[in-house]
Amino acid sequence: MSQAIAGARSGAGMGLTVLGAISFSHMINDMLQSMLPAVYPVLKSNYGLSLGEVGYISLVYQITASILQPAIGHFTDRRAMPYSLPVAMAVTGVGMVLVSTAGSYAALLFAVALIGVGSAIFHPESSRVARLASGGQHGFAQSIFQVGGNAGSSLGPLLAAFLVAPRGQGAIGWVALAAVLGMVVLGFVSRWYSLHARAAARLVRAAVAAPAPRHVAGAMALLMVLMLSKFFYLASMGTYYQFYLLSRFHVSYQTAQLCLFVFLASVAVGTVAGGPIGDRIGRKSVILGSIVGVLPFSVALPHVGFIATVVLTVPIGLLLASAFPAIVVYAQELMPNRIGTVSGMMFGLAFGFGGIGAALLGDLADTTSIQFVYLVCSFLPALGLMAAFLPGKRKTPAHSVG
Repeated sequence: MSQAIAGARSGAGMGLTVLGAISFSHMINDMLQSMLPAVYPVLKSNYGLSLGEVGYISLVYQITASILQPAIGHFTDRRAMPYSLPVAMAVTGVGMVLVSTAGSYAALLFAVALIGVGSAIFHPESSRVARLASGGQHGFAQSIFQVGGNAGSSLGPLLAAFLVAPRGQGAIGWVALAAVLGMVVLGFVSRWYSLHARAAARLVRAAVAAPAPRHVAGAMALLMVLMLSKFFYLASMGTYYQFYLLSRFHVSYQTAQLCLFVFLASVAVGTVAGGPIGDRIGRKSVILGSIVGVLPFSVALPHVGFIATVVLTVPIGLLLASAFPAIVVYAQELMPNRIGTVSGMMFGLAFGFGGIGAALLGDLADTTSIQFVYLVCSFLPALGLMAAFLPGKRKTPAHSVG
């Protein structure tokens, strides 16, 4: 009995170690990728781009990632690829080096597409690893995994403000060195994952209560609408928030980057809360409350001064971020035999809607104004009311994967 208890504790401890490692790797991955929107003002100046062309940089990156992720997730549902994780980090690192040296807009788009490929490889398998190491606390594990990514995203603007701004575009290449550390950490994760391949296969086939197939299709369609609402709004913040501050309040570039950091840091904090709260009160309640709860703050944001704008972005980031871990786990529970496919689809939709939103909003800003874009986007969270029509799901007991 004592040996069994000790073994269980050892397994739980290793699961937390793996969760920490995959979250840390996610931080490095998303820190590198978040450098892109953070340096948009620099790229806009260096290449003489319009806001629409800036939006197409986001489109290329995010569409590349969104198209490949479901396909990679579907493939790895049938055949696990543990060592694809360090390869993904290497591809991202190479893409970042090419961004730092791109001699033309076309070369820049190619480098950005390469970063999208790295992201597409990384997210489905790393999300599966997080679920495998969860010990049944799927929402908690998804939050730990995602908070690493959000923390990394919040670091991008700081690096842009204090490294790229004073030294220029070439400094982006130095940041890419972090990919080497990520490859080392992911080598450990991949070894653990390869040793638990059988457990991973059992997890994919696990019997989890799910609605009838027609309800699954309807619920997935509703989740897509909610993802569109969330990530179109996030695209307006991640891609154009700094331009909004520069245009409306005439702040410095460094001040705009620090304000973007405040928003992204609140996103990271919100991600921590969303998964565990979903484990306790249900995913549907978290999804509905988080997206709709943003509405009063988003509607007020285009009409207030500089300080109030920065303050309002904090609850917006907290609430919006809490939805995504719940959405991912809710979708995984709808289709428990397709964890990789569902994870790839959810992350792919996140990137795809973000890219489409960035491109459309950039064109809208060019033809109207950046202030008008934020006025339009302020009502997007109202689509979150559709979460009320999601089918309720029974709670499933936590279990350890042997």
